[in-house]
Amino acid sequence: MICQYCQSDRFKLDRELERPPLISVCKKCGNRKEVALKQWSKYQADQAVNFIQHHLRLTKGRWHGKKFKLLPWQEHNVIRPIFGTLKPDGNRKIKTVYVEVPKKNGKSPIGAAIALKLLVADEEMGAEIYNAAGDREQASIIFNIAMHMVEMDGALNQRLKILESTKRIKDRDKNGVYMVLSSEHYSKHGINASGIVFDELHAQPTRDLYDTLTFGVGSSREQPLIVSFTTAGFNRNSICWEVHEYARKVKEGIVNDPTFLPVIYQAEDDADWTDESVWQKVNPSLGDILDIDDLRHECTEAQENPAKENLFRRFRLNQWVRQEVRYIPLAEWDKCGGNLQLEDYTGKIFYCGLDLASSIDITAFVMCTYNEPIDKIVIFPYFWVPEDNVEERVRRDKVPYDVWIKQGLLFTTPGNMIDYEFIRKFINDLQDKIYIEEIAYDRWGMLELAPKLENDGFKIVPFGQGMQSMNHGTKELLSLAKSQKIAHGGNPILRWMCDNVMIRIDAADSWKPDKAKSTERIDGIVALIMGLSRLLINKETDNRSVYDKEGLMIV
Repeated sequence: MICQYCQSDRFKLDRELERPPLISVCKKCGNRKEVALKQWSKYQADQAVNFIQHHLRLTKGRWHGKKFKLLPWQEHNVIRPIFGTLKPDGNRKIKTVYVEVPKKNGKSPIGAAIALKLLVADEEMGAEIYNAAGDREQASIIFNIAMHMVEMDGALNQRLKILESTKRIKDRDKNGVYMVLSSEHYSKHGINASGIVFDELHAQPTRDLYDTLTFGVGSSREQPLIVSFTTAGFNRNSICWEVHEYARKVKEGIVNDPTFLPVIYQAEDDADWTDESVWQKVNPSLGDILDIDDLRHECTEAQENPAKENLFRRFRLNQWVRQEVRYIPLAEWDKCGGNLQLEDYTGKIFYCGLDLASSIDITAFVMCTYNEPIDKIVIFPYFWVPEDNVEERVRRDKVPYDVWIKQGLLFTTPGNMIDYEFIRKFINDLQDKIYIEEIAYDRWGMLELAPKLENDGFKIVPFGQGMQSMNHGTKELLSLAKSQKIAHGGNPILRWMCDNVMIRIDAADSWKPDKAKSTERIDGIVALIMGLSRLLINKETDNRSVYDKEGLMIV
């Protein structure tokens, strides 16, 4: 660089002014010249770290009142990249941040710290910082931490005005505001945010609030920032899963987006969730905030109680599970495969469950029989969908229905609704191979088919879908799977449905599958529980053939 006044090349960066714009000063004549910024500014990163560690104190538990000493992952993976990565014009390059980390790793304090940094130390006049979450109570968690941080620092307390009743903090110097937003998205149009902090994005009931706040955010702001903090969820049709997948693709280099910062601590889907080395890898605050003895205790409980396995995997390993409470762990289910051929069970007595579909569900017919030589209950499942909406289902559910059809595992009926006559013919044709003792059915949708099957000679048993009817079979299926007393042949559709099941447990400890809360289709498991229940309560569950049952006819 040559000075335009004295032609000297003795320029020196003015370190006191190392902020947008950078200034270089000629050592000979004092001429000052703007210098294009590099993409990384240690000064800007240091400034953010120093603001947090000098002004802010922690607010909870044994750390209450202690200076906020950033943990390594908070400093080097979140704060420094956000505030030290710049565009050539000196503004922040990072616009969107997604932080997904297991519970109790220090998400909320870092969220509060970022909100306060944006409010008072971002050189933004009239800053508007918003805390948003699934509900106002959740959104207030980070705000309340920030409020107590302000109260414990003399300089911030003097500069900022706290309005606790309305969940607002006002900046007297620069006319800025930091406030909580409730989940009602309809009133959020027209805000001019310079910063948005989403807490527990997985809990957003719909995508509406996220879309409303982030679409065209801060169009009149030079460096708006959107930060989402969350643990893993279980709804893969949610806005959080959508952002998670985008963050993963950016992190893996599949998508090139230098304005997006992904920070994800997550165990692989096939990781051993009981392995302490996995815990260490995905919990960056383990040993500082988290106590490993607590995780050991929780892991032991989860191993004893399958209902808690998913909670442990989701909250401690940050894995996206398919429901809040796992019914049968897939590892247990997969041990119960076996190579099954219906031809090997000719003449056996079967108890069956039939769950008829609506237009969007899957019709499931599951047959159960007891195989005395191997001391197991053997399962044969069959499934149908309407032919006309297969492609739509594949796109909507992101499930390989088309592949299953080609593999002969899923049948179709003509049209856009299930043709029950196809189901009826299929069941009748089975009688040439095996003996169907009973067909248990959900009363819904069976008004037309039930009497026809009865006329065909089948014993049709109505089966309620409430706690009283479903409890026994639901519990017994779990017990049989854990003891490997069932064999299901490894059917991938039934396996997928097993992984989808959420269980409802009432105050009397009665169990039943909850279709309303299960993430995807579970019709096969419902049909299985119905058929299994009839088999278990029937006194005739033995290895008899049809000839033993009906006797021989001598002609």
